[in-house]
Amino acid sequence: MKKIETVSLIGLGAIGSANLAKISETVPMENIRVIASGEREQRYREHGVCVNGKTYMFPVFGPAEKAAPADLLIFAVKNHHLSKAIEEARGHVGKDTTVLSFLNGITSEDEIGKAYGAEKVLYSYVMRTDATRTGDSTDYVNLGFVPFGEAKNTPGSYSDKVLAVEEFFGRTGIRYSIPEDMIRDLWLKFMLNVGANQVTALLRCGYGAIKDSPAVRSLAASAMREAVAVAAAENVFLDESDIRHCIDTLSSLTPTGRTSMLQDVLARRKTEVEAFGGTVCKLAKKHDIDVPVNEALVKFITAMEETFGICC
Repeated sequence: MKKIETVSLIGLGAIGSANLAKISETVPMENIRVIASGEREQRYREHGVCVNGKTYMFPVFGPAEKAAPADLLIFAVKNHHLSKAIEEARGHVGKDTTVLSFLNGITSEDEIGKAYGAEKVLYSYVMRTDATRTGDSTDYVNLGFVPFGEAKNTPGSYSDKVLAVEEFFGRTGIRYSIPEDMIRDLWLKFMLNVGANQVTALLRCGYGAIKDSPAVRSLAASAMREAVAVAAAENVFLDESDIRHCIDTLSSLTPTGRTSMLQDVLARRKTEVEAFGGTVCKLAKKHDIDVPVNEALVKFITAMEETFGICC
């Protein structure tokens, strides 16, 4: 097992900056590279990024700058930026690089694997974080944890890549889990996002509304239930107990915390609705399944996005 020493990250938003700040407590700055281009590259070089009140001046690499391949490459961009990010990060990938995707949704690992080789990519996501980004400042109370692994992970027989990341996370203080059925776990987080992100973005409410409002919980659960039906058609089996678990998880988060999609709406940015309800609708059409709640959510949120450049 090769020890992970150097880390490259692309996507210095709430999730990326919060986790990289934690990693930098134990990994020397000379072993960390933030990949950025254009205005972001200049801004990060000049001003850094602030996490919980502390400014971090991470080393910044433009896409054309030469860098030795990273031991670990982390993607933390939005889904609609992934294709560009894959090209910008290509110079940081070598034959022994392991890649993690912190993106929401269920499709990013396949897209990255097609570009770099599926053997380099582990499945992953971030859970139970309440990190919020305002400008170039990130604040969080709960950093959350990272479930990761191969599609299947048998305790005592983990792959070398999984063991290397496990050692790295343990060394850097990143909380993690290694699910035995990673694909089911990935769909479980997807189902949570389909309900929580879309509903809170549309209603412009924080996690507290999920805990306190029966109507908000019911709407989120209805969207999740359609994701469960689509998952079954894709041979991934979730049930009502999983929906209850997701609702309980959301209700336990900081009440004033905001989902990533709500943060995008409040900042008048493009959302990841295509990665959530859009994916549910696409797979539902493939399997001839009715998903009226997600169809409505996608229409409303897409219409809202189109007002960002029109309304004052």
